[in-house]
Amino acid sequence: MDPQVSLLLQCPPGGLPEQQVRAELSPAYDRRPLPGGDKAIAAIWETRIQAQPWLFDAPKFRLHSAALVPTGSQGLQLLLRLGLTSYRDFLGTNWASSAALLRQQGAADWGDKQAYLADPLGVGAALITADDFLVFLRRSQQVAEAPGLIDVPGGHPETQALCPGDSLLHDDLPGERVVHEIFSRVLQEISDEVNLPLPTLSQPLLLGIVRNETSAGRASAEFYVQCSLASEQVREHYRRGGPEAHESTDIIFVETKRVKRLQETEMWAELCPSAKGAISLYNRVQGSST
Repeated sequence: MDPQVSLLLQCPPGGLPEQQVRAELSPAYDRRPLPGGDKAIAAIWETRIQAQPWLFDAPKFRLHSAALVPTGSQGLQLLLRLGLTSYRDFLGTNWASSAALLRQQGAADWGDKQAYLADPLGVGAALITADDFLVFLRRSQQVAEAPGLIDVPGGHPETQALCPGDSLLHDDLPGERVVHEIFSRVLQEISDEVNLPLPTLSQPLLLGIVRNETSAGRASAEFYVQCSLASEQVREHYRRGGPEAHESTDIIFVETKRVKRLQETEMWAELCPSAKGAISLYNRVQGSST
């Protein structure tokens, strides 16, 4: 894989449906407080919002670990161990200039180089049109991460979709509802960013989980989603603009038969790490099932 991305977990050929994924939430899976205290996080946040006043904090799910476990029917189930974190903590740890040192310290103190990092779980989609094109978006200059680069549709599962308010507890979030939020969120992100009606999208299949090494190993769950519309129909919907149209400036289509060799093209250098992870998993998991 590309050095900007590392593989955390690869699902079996074809991917996993929602019914084969479960989540376990616990404070034990939260980020550890920084060795010198969390004041540095607050300072970084204040600096960022002065430069980018449109940023806002929100609670997120933190991926602690993930494992494929056998079931009684000789199948596999994916277990996600999740804590709680926030976007502010993400910018103050994963994106801090001290992130590499925090990873070294986490390994030394806890045997886990991610222990001090927020690591909010992201979601992304290898979205395939009815005429076999994969959909990419050119990110705008107004986004906090990877402005101007090419990405797949995606975002973050939202804790507040399940439990609105600031006083959020792990017990407020049943595992099955969290899994449903993760799977449904990737569809909602596609709908909002590409402006596609939800009925045109298939149920997501989880391809696996990758770490973005440019943001100190932040994890993203990558999915396969099929659209019932052809590429020109998708382009027309995109041009009309959706709720998150401001996040991108252009839509790009690549034939699926070219995706296996995409890393050999000039376009690869313009891809966000999350997009590189989605494509790598698509080639490994979905491609191996056909």
